[in-house]
Amino acid sequence: MEINFSKVSFSYNIPRKKRPVIYTLKDIDLNIQEKDEFIAVVGHTGSGKSTLVQLMNVLLRPLKGKLKILGTEITKKTLLKPIRRRVGLVFQFPEYQIFEETVLKDIAFGPKNFGIPDSEGRAREVAEIMGITDLLDRSPFTLSGGQLRKVAISGILASDPDVLILDEPTVGLDPFTKTELLELLKTLNTKYHKSIIIITHDMQVVSHYLKRVIVLKKGEIIYNGDKQNLFGKRDLYEKFHLDYPDTVQLLQAVKKEFNLEIDENKHSVEEAYQEIIKAFGEKDE
Repeated sequence: MEINFSKVSFSYNIPRKKRPVIYTLKDIDLNIQEKDEFIAVVGHTGSGKSTLVQLMNVLLRPLKGKLKILGTEITKKTLLKPIRRRVGLVFQFPEYQIFEETVLKDIAFGPKNFGIPDSEGRAREVAEIMGITDLLDRSPFTLSGGQLRKVAISGILASDPDVLILDEPTVGLDPFTKTELLELLKTLNTKYHKSIIIITHDMQVVSHYLKRVIVLKKGEIIYNGDKQNLFGKRDLYEKFHLDYPDTVQLLQAVKKEFNLEIDENKHSVEEAYQEIIKAFGEKDE
């Protein structure tokens, strides 16, 4: 099964009189698999990123078109609770979805609400996966930003969703906490086969972790495909006004400065280093 958008359009404001509708999203066609996806949703502010993922979690419903989520077509009569268990959404600001007096109770709230047996046991299992068992007896409101974000993610994971959506999960985190969180998400994707969807402005995150990129511009999908293809086509990338990852910028600068034949499309420090060594070695010969 999958999340399927077929010509889906959405607007926050529907004019009462016969005036044209201003769409936040327009004619969206999109398929996202139930398992093993690792997707970045990128685009400038106002491009429709948050609206797109809120439709996936049915916080919003389509104005036009057909939306089918993991086998269920979304209509006015659709029961939302089963869908929200299977498609979990973590907001950009975790404090918006945390309210219990202890971390354990907060993580257990989701499974308890969905009727999952032994909700506290499930919460402890997820806390173990997320590496926060030492925080379970603490108040969430005494935690650091990185810890709070892990608690928010744990609260969603405790209900065992197939798809996990995160809105700007690395914003405001220090480099160590950011890497730690992304490695956890990578583990959820590779070991537990969760489909992970991340809204992000950080192209370094996209470069290092994500497999597929969806680019939005003015409410339309203008790119949906492999990250290597996106990064490898300079005209395509610059057309979308995206920032190159650090490693690509470095290789571009070295190529220009020393007039070397270099493959700029490298997305780890080790790959970039090896490309530079290779290029300089070839020139010395």
